Amino acid sequence: MFDLSNDIGIDLGTASILVYIKGKGVVLKEPSVVALDRDTNRIRAIGEEARLMIGRTPGNIVAVRPLRQGVISDYTMTEEMLKYFITKAVGRRTLRKPRIGVCIPSGATEVEKKAVEDATYQAGAREVSIIEEPVAAAIGAGIDIAKPCGNMIVDIGGGTCDIAVISLGGTVVSASIKVAGDDFDDALVKYMRKKHNLLIGERSAEELKINIGAAYRRPELLSMEVRGRNLVTGLPKTINVTSDDTLEALREPAMQIVDAVINVLERTPPELSADIADRGIVLTGGGSLLSGLDQLIEEKTNITTMIADEPLTAVAIGTGKFIEYKYGGDGRRLL
Repeated sequence: MFDLSNDIGIDLGTASILVYIKGKGVVLKEPSVVALDRDTNRIRAIGEEARLMIGRTPGNIVAVRPLRQGVISDYTMTEEMLKYFITKAVGRRTLRKPRIGVCIPSGATEVEKKAVEDATYQAGAREVSIIEEPVAAAIGAGIDIAKPCGNMIVDIGGGTCDIAVISLGGTVVSASIKVAGDDFDDALVKYMRKKHNLLIGERSAEELKINIGAAYRRPELLSMEVRGRNLVTGLPKTINVTSDDTLEALREPAMQIVDAVINVLERTPPELSADIADRGIVLTGGGSLLSGLDQLIEEKTNITTMIADEPLTAVAIGTGKFIEYKYGGDGRRLL
């Protein structure tokens, strides 16, 4: 069967790209990484295949992230990556080009929005809608944003943390800071170098963060073996790291996120502040899965903080639903 039309929502993340298709849900989730052959300037791999090459390639092949902190840093590669993912998700057998919704950080400039829009058209879209990340995250988290009451959403991705108070389908107060999942990884790399004279790679830091990372003291002490290069001898070395070590390493980036949340709360109109105190703060995005981050925010703000049911896919689902509502056959328009 040929599809007459496909409505697609894309979560264009720094760390990974998720594609949502109307009626099918999230059909694709792959790292936003491109492996490029420097000698021929040709793309060797995209997505998961390229991610596996990070830190393990010969000199002529480089694994590149064309998106940095939620915005395009390499236009041509982003376009190629989008084409690849759209084709992979939709297939080639479509009679009409898809309508695509793409979400970007709330702090993106008009130039950055235009770059995303152009790249999406070039990748084969019929129509493009640009959605702000916190709005998409709120829809994906199941919040009815059309009502006249305040909802606070904190979307912690790979490159940016977007914080917004949403009411009546729009953003009332927002902030976008360039501190997120990647900064947690960087903090762990720096900590291991400073404390143990051990150089570890990006992937090892990410595994450390996922397995034993903590922003708030864990009820039980966890530990994990980490391998890297001893900076004194230059030889491979393995050491044991505990969750308390990661707590110390991640304190600074975690507190930067907490401070940004407090800053948005301070700028929120009093009526909406009262709504947030009742309804709580909702966390989405991969970064929200860092153990204890919700407890840390709750302790510092005295407001109930919860993680959305599907934090990793909330933005993609919300972007897709936005498109469904926008072009819904029943005439309903959400925004």
